[in-house]
Formats: sequence, C-alpha cells, structure tokens
Amino acid sequence: MILQYLLAPLAAPVTGIIWISKQILDRAEGNLSDKEVLQKELLALQLAFDLGDVEEEDFEEQEEELLLAIQAIEDEEAAAAAED
Repeated sequence: MILQYLLAPLAAPVTGIIWISKQILDRAEGNLSDKEVLQKELLALQLAFDLGDVEEEDFEEQEEELLLAIQAIEDEEAAAAAED
C-alpha cells in the first residue's frame, strides 16, 4: 500500500496515457459499431426486399432513414478528422 503511494508520481504519466488511449479506443469502437450496425441493417433490409418480404414503399422509407443515419456518422467522422 505504501509502495503504491511512493510509485504514484512515477507511474502517473503512464497511467494517464493508458487511460486516454482507452477513452479514444472506446469512442472509436462506438462510432464504428454504430456505423457497422446501420450497414448491416441496410443489407438485411435489401435482402428482405429481394426476397419479397418488404414492400417497395416500406423499403424506400427505411433505406432512406438508414442511409441518412450512415451519412450523419460519416459527416461526424469527417468533422472530427478536420479538427485534428
């Protein structure tokens, strides 16, 4: 316990870098998984339409919603990249 407090000033930079890296990774994975999920939903919708399980009107509405959501994520990614 005492050793932990003695080593804290030496370990703080490493601990901080690890924490920041984990935060960046968590956010990146969250964005990718959202985009990935939407792309999979779009693929499933296309398959359902091709099999005749979804009417054309419903397909077009859902497809537009999914494409707009994917575009919004891509715009956010582009804006974040432009800031760096």
